[in-house]
Amino acid sequence: MKTILVLGATGGIGGAVTRVMLNRGWQVRAMVRDPTRAASGWGHSVMPHWVQGDAMQRDDVVNAASEAVAILHGVNPPGYRAWETTVLPMMDNTIAAAKSVGGARIVLPGTIYNYNATTTPVIDETTPQNPTIRKGKIRKALERRLADGASDCPSLIVRAGDYFGAGAR
Repeated sequence: MKTILVLGATGGIGGAVTRVMLNRGWQVRAMVRDPTRAASGWGHSVMPHWVQGDAMQRDDVVNAASEAVAILHGVNPPGYRAWETTVLPMMDNTIAAAKSVGGARIVLPGTIYNYNATTTPVIDETTPQNPTIRKGKIRKALERRLADGASDCPSLIVRAGDYFGAGAR
């Protein structure tokens, strides 16, 4: 059975991916700060394996990634604040975890923050990233880290708008 580690399983995208992967027969390890709280609010007939941890703690992410062939990096800073000090270290921890299991594929829900909407109304994989906002500059740096680590761990960026999936808030 294939194993995926989901970081951000209690969020909109992470929760949707967790449900889909469980329904497709994958073993899902969902790293969360409070497994009891996460499990009590899950509301799905099949449960992931809840693992306590913090995406800011490298050892937590590396330990949670045991046996994973894929890692969904669906985390954001608590309260969507402190991007400058949390987003890149969390990605560094995910990359370290992917490498620790022999190169698990990292799946990243991408954003459109990386682009200038006034000059680039339509994007594709060749569109240059010229962010004008702070979060876009951070996301561009985050994606650069994925590209730089591609030889050790493949990645896939699935780009969508700010809201995705049924029940998105």
